[in-house]
Amino acid sequence: MTRKRTRGSEEFLVDNATASIRWDGSRATLFLDGIESSSIDVDDPTYLEFEYMQHMTCVVDSVFPDHAIRAIHLGGAACALATAWAHSRPGSRQTAIEIDGALAREVRQRFPLPPSPDLRIRVGDAREVLGTLRPSSADVIVRDAFFHGAVPPALRTLECAREAYEVLRPGGLYLVNCAHGGQENARIDIAALRDVFDEVVSIQDPKVGRSGRRGNIVAIAVKDHLDGDEDEPVLHCDDVDRRLRRLPLPARITDSDSLNKWIAGHKPLSDALVGWPQSAASPSLTS
Repeated sequence: MTRKRTRGSEEFLVDNATASIRWDGSRATLFLDGIESSSIDVDDPTYLEFEYMQHMTCVVDSVFPDHAIRAIHLGGAACALATAWAHSRPGSRQTAIEIDGALAREVRQRFPLPPSPDLRIRVGDAREVLGTLRPSSADVIVRDAFFHGAVPPALRTLECAREAYEVLRPGGLYLVNCAHGGQENARIDIAALRDVFDEVVSIQDPKVGRSGRRGNIVAIAVKDHLDGDEDEPVLHCDDVDRRLRRLPLPARITDSDSLNKWIAGHKPLSDALVGWPQSAASPSLTS
């Protein structure tokens, strides 16, 4: 059903931030404490405004063409990416883990998100919940969690990468949205992934990679080979590259060898260094 909207905004409080939604026709952009967090088109749920979500979708479309997937999203916000994949891949089962329970309830009420079980929103700390998930239970894990504009340190560590590896099935993908530039250094995130996963590449704007401006770098970590087909690579970088070039703002893949040079000398974070684990309430579920 088409939802008629005019330009305007609305503000409301959630558990961990002040949230606001800016409407431009059918497109809504969610801000948390003034930081752009998510964008969703209520008339065309497959539309993805954020470039890094477009990049992730190119990778998933290449590795899992026309397949329903089981996906875990570490970070929910307005669930734009999960909603797009639910519409483009019928039969998929996805879980978004969102630490802010009030925000989870608000986006359910305000946006036409896919119903459970197509999309479940689980309220809890993403790192805590990740450690409770069944081994080899997901095709894709997306890390897209931010708190006041920064990735929570416990989601950047070597131990977190190992937990994600265990939850993925053979041939699975860990897609990591890394902030880079200013105080943020994606090399640390990628160093952790390279210590754990069988293959790691990235999608990045060269200027962002040189720290010329702050932006997003998508790291793509691949687990093992597909069951029973060890000679066939999971990730075909040439195919992903072709898909990226079709985007309104084309991007390119940084291959494994180039990425190794890019992170040279950088060491991954550890749980001990960032003070994890910490005491927290048990996660809960919401539809």
